[in-house]
Amino acid sequence: MPFYDLQGTGVRPYEGRVGKDDVDGIDMAYRVLADHARTLTIALSDGGRPDNVGRGYVLRRILRRGVRYATEKMNAKQGFFASLVDTVTEILGDAFPEVRKDPDIVKDIINEEESQFLQTLSRGRRLLERCIGKLGDCKTLPGDLAWRLYDTYGFPIDLTSLMVEEKDMKVDMVAYEESKKQAQLISQATGGGIDEQVSLDVHAIKELQNRGFPPTDDLPKYNYKSTESGKYDYGTITATVKALRKDQKFPDEVTSGHECGVLLDRTIFYAEQGGQIYDEGFMMKDGDEEVEFTVKNVQVRGGYILHIGNIEGTMRVGDTVKLFVDEVRRRPVMSNHTATHVLNFGLRSVLGEADQKGSLVAPDRLRFDFTAKGALTTPQIKEVEEISREIVSKKYPVYAKNTPLAEAKAIQGLRAVFDETYPDPVRVLSIGKPVEELLGDPTGPAASMYSVEFCGGTHLQNSSHIGDFVIVTEEAIAKGIRRIVAVTGHEASKALHKADLLDKELGNLTTKIEKMSSSPNVLSKEIVQLSDDVSQATIPYVRRDNLRNSLKQLKKKLDGLDKAKKAAVINEVVDEAKQLIESNPNAAVVVHEFKAGSNAKALDAAMKQYNSESPQTAAMFFTVDEEAGKIVCMGRVPKGITSKGLKANEWVQHVSDLMNGKGGGKEMAAQATGTNTTCLRDALKMAKEFADLKLSN
Repeated sequence: MPFYDLQGTGVRPYEGRVGKDDVDGIDMAYRVLADHARTLTIALSDGGRPDNVGRGYVLRRILRRGVRYATEKMNAKQGFFASLVDTVTEILGDAFPEVRKDPDIVKDIINEEESQFLQTLSRGRRLLERCIGKLGDCKTLPGDLAWRLYDTYGFPIDLTSLMVEEKDMKVDMVAYEESKKQAQLISQATGGGIDEQVSLDVHAIKELQNRGFPPTDDLPKYNYKSTESGKYDYGTITATVKALRKDQKFPDEVTSGHECGVLLDRTIFYAEQGGQIYDEGFMMKDGDEEVEFTVKNVQVRGGYILHIGNIEGTMRVGDTVKLFVDEVRRRPVMSNHTATHVLNFGLRSVLGEADQKGSLVAPDRLRFDFTAKGALTTPQIKEVEEISREIVSKKYPVYAKNTPLAEAKAIQGLRAVFDETYPDPVRVLSIGKPVEELLGDPTGPAASMYSVEFCGGTHLQNSSHIGDFVIVTEEAIAKGIRRIVAVTGHEASKALHKADLLDKELGNLTTKIEKMSSSPNVLSKEIVQLSDDVSQATIPYVRRDNLRNSLKQLKKKLDGLDKAKKAAVINEVVDEAKQLIESNPNAAVVVHEFKAGSNAKALDAAMKQYNSESPQTAAMFFTVDEEAGKIVCMGRVPKGITSKGLKANEWVQHVSDLMNGKGGGKEMAAQATGTNTTCLRDALKMAKEFADLKLSN
């Protein structure tokens, strides 16, 4: 039976059917979801992550296959697949403790991947169904289309194969591999940049200008609405295709499967500039959804905004298209850009002077480079973070206004990048103070009390929409220049949650050390492992520093407790040795086990006690450390007894093979260490018999 149910979806219960008996494929879908949920929960808990290459690609394929079965076969709502993580954790938590470590991060990863995939699933499926419809009686899907489904819509080839198999078809894999190879060659040639075949060089820009093409109107990119809770509606607009760019030319039309550039009369897409990454999304021909252009990159050259991507169908100059920006990508970019301004203000408040030297605003993080005489201290970083969070909590409106450059520059305290050339008019962005009020009193203190900068980026409409704000790293990138990386919103919440989990692990480890519930070696390894986890985790800088300091103190505490414990063990062993001597002084042979773990110094202390108090005794002592998987043997033979045939090195060698051990020594003293901790009883017996035999001769 599956370990979940689908109440409320209208899907029948699981009936255990397989093969041809499973006519509707529902039972197989139940099993697929159960299997994939188990696989992903364990793999992601172990540190695996979905990716486009290697093992990560395998995980992404498994995840997307599971998402498709959940949504298409089982009518499940978005988020259902991730909810299975809790069930897996409950069932397998005892056998695989790692899955209980942080199930929330596993669910976050699955939900994020699902959200991204569902955006393209319906579009890709439409394309596939259109193509299949045009093939007629042909039972082979063209390989180049299968490749485009992967390259544009993220359909793994096995998913495409499965979908066409359901139509009693197959994929032309030879053509698929050839298309894949060609795409890789193109990618290598461009080095991950913009293909010069579609980019706008100076000659292309001159040609557009000579044709009388006006610059692209991109003001619609600012036309979006928001609710008080921070939900944004970016809307859509229609635009006209003014030119197409392919093979360093401006053709009148471009057909399916080709990468090209599209120039419009107006756009809602943000072109990469000012540190902010480009928008992604798609555009569809108005009145003909079979013509779709996937926007993978957006660049601006000479005022012309070039949308770069792949076309399905035939797009022609003069076509009217509807534009759809990728909202899931745009929203965190806006959050990170507004937070960059907030961070800049916080740094200036703490350091006095911190000139911007560069920035990056991406969906998952923001990066800010600035001048500083030295590294920021942890208290300074904490203060910057607190100032930034205070601005967020005050729910400041974000104001923006295009202003004549001369008037904008007159605002005292306004922040701008040194040596940067700004347009006229320039866009002034203020967090908390209307731009009109700043222009009305340019010499007043307002621009020093609020974040006021030149900026053409897309921003939030209220500071509270940033959500959580966390500085994760601070480092030097050049002499006199520092770099801060921070995260906001959902990414910041994940960082804070991860820090909470690490704090909890630290607390558990502290308790274990106080109770010395494991051997010092095991506890020391746990400290090292937790230290590595802290270093690699994306968590607040301040909390990472606190965790590292706590771990250093914990290591000192462990060392102190270990030292005290070892000293106590030595004292106990010496006392026990004294009792043995008192009960049988100057015995000919003593073979004994001490409870000293792997503390060889304790055995040596016992030997010294015999040297002093019972010098005529030949002694062999053992101790076992089950946790470390170690058994230690130490032998001593007085000089007067070696002449009778009992030599310490031979005595130790006689038992070391049984111990799976190695060791050595001389006639009067020797020792060995082994791994067979179960041999103690036999070793004690063998050692006694060997000594008695030698001395009896």
